[in-house]
Amino acid sequence: MRMREKKIITAFFLGLALLTPMRSAMAKIETPPYQVIQSAEKIEVREYAPMIVAEVAVAGERGKAIHAGFRVLADYIFGNNAPGQSIAMTAPVIQQKGAKIAMTAPVSQTQNGDLWKVRFTMPSSYTMQTLPRPNNPAIKIIPIPGHRTVVIRFSGFWTERNLRKNSGKLEAFIQSQRLKTMGDPIYAFYNPPWTLPFFRRNEVLYDLQSD
Repeated sequence: MRMREKKIITAFFLGLALLTPMRSAMAKIETPPYQVIQSAEKIEVREYAPMIVAEVAVAGERGKAIHAGFRVLADYIFGNNAPGQSIAMTAPVIQQKGAKIAMTAPVSQTQNGDLWKVRFTMPSSYTMQTLPRPNNPAIKIIPIPGHRTVVIRFSGFWTERNLRKNSGKLEAFIQSQRLKTMGDPIYAFYNPPWTLPFFRRNEVLYDLQSD
């Protein structure tokens, strides 16, 4: 066996060893419950239960926007709220394109580009009445009713290329099944940044119109 192959195999099993406690911890993180209505390979039609999300709108390039939104929402769940209470982390981190930001003058004092909505799902033990209120007015607490989505799941990094590739597969399925969607695609990322690519869980979703 060549030295390069040995290094790859060693790195793989080292990664498995390091990820064992992390995967155990991730298994304890709450994710939104759903029921699978239809499936085809990595694509599913899901029925989600009602949920509550914390949302912040961030302007700019998609990758930078999700990091900025994550920091704001993490600050909220780590105690920047009334009454200063920690809220358990959940998965996934959700991102969806919002409205386009208009250009205003002077250009040097404006942020011009796309607006991205970044969301954390709140633990199911909370209601709108019991959830701590964010101190940051940029954060909105939004109740989401039960709904159906069509979803494709994939591993790897959430690069633009990976998102476009899987969005295309999902859109082809939507057309073949004559599904009626609404809104822009939703991106969902389940893992911390140090997770190896083949263990990552990413998703592209479209909300479906109710019958």
